Amino acid sequence: MNAYIPQYRLTLTAGEHSARHIRRIVRSLLDEWEMQELSDAVELGITEVIANVVRHVPDRRCQLLLLRQGAAGVRVEVADDSPQLPVVPTELSWDSEGGRGLVLLDAMVAKWGVWPEAGGGKTVWFECRGDDRG
Repeated sequence: MNAYIPQYRLTLTAGEHSARHIRRIVRSLLDEWEMQELSDAVELGITEVIANVVRHVPDRRCQLLLLRQGAAGVRVEVADDSPQLPVVPTELSWDSEGGRGLVLLDAMVAKWGVWPEAGGGKTVWFECRGDDRG
């Protein structure tokens, strides 16, 4: 495999329809990288992470980085300036209005996490790999 690692970087102010536009871009990149089998998981992950930016980051500004990891994997990172870290609920009730996004993300991707940035803010990341399919 070529040592060059394709990547896509985008800085934006997220709005209610941003995830839809980003999904189109990601689908196109995954097609180009011949990783179409990852589209559902990557698009769902991006939808959830961008939705959290819209809901929880006051200025809604973020940076998205999509990295191809070898022949079978993709890493997505979304960084913002909010120090508020995402919280995975320990229990969900049927009538709760939120909290399912990170549970869903956890079920769909190979692994995910969050790290606080030294100057404030955080980066939420996840990875999807074709070899993780069951």
